Amino acid sequence: MMAQKIRGKRARRVVSDAEKAIGKVARAAMECRDCDIWARATQTVFGEGNANADVMFVGEQPGNKEDVIGRPFVGPAGQLFDRALDEAGIDRKQVYVTNAVKHFNSTQRGKLRIHKKPNATEIAACRQWLDREISIIRPKIIVCLGATAAQALLGAKFKVTEQRGKFFESPLAPLVTATVHPSSILRAGDQNSRQEQKRQFVEDLKKIAHHLPASSKRRKA
Repeated sequence: MMAQKIRGKRARRVVSDAEKAIGKVARAAMECRDCDIWARATQTVFGEGNANADVMFVGEQPGNKEDVIGRPFVGPAGQLFDRALDEAGIDRKQVYVTNAVKHFNSTQRGKLRIHKKPNATEIAACRQWLDREISIIRPKIIVCLGATAAQALLGAKFKVTEQRGKFFESPLAPLVTATVHPSSILRAGDQNSRQEQKRQFVEDLKKIAHHLPASSKRRKA
């Protein structure tokens, strides 16, 4: 009878040391006031995902929807990102996603909040949180999504248009690479351009998938 009761209980998931550490840093980041973006934002949007991920994706900053919900990559660009990961064979549940800046930087136009690119001072103020994420997760690959993330991690002279898809050795991770931010695909002028840019984005992700172990890849149905 006792054995049946034990078997009937739902197994409690063990929280890893990395998850505990990420949670602690995320809670600390909620109180960050090192630049003034926090005053225009709803909340801190910290990274999320597998705290033992082989690959970490770094974007620029949360968007309006992310700011309201409090999670990264859940808006239109995040939905495109999810579809592209799926096409490339990468399991979203096995990656870690975050941003170089943890608050939504915006300017007000009537009732709308419009995205405003963070400046170098604001990016530098938020770097401590990104560095701590990297040191805890220790990814095998860091993927910079867009120019802001790429220049923050690979230097101010880095040009995504010229160096996208190339892999670099770095003290941050064994491999670091960069591609476009999915939001740039949504801003393309017409449907054909969007489809072509998405195709190129998926191709970049497939190159990344090639370097990942089977555990990080999406299982085929």
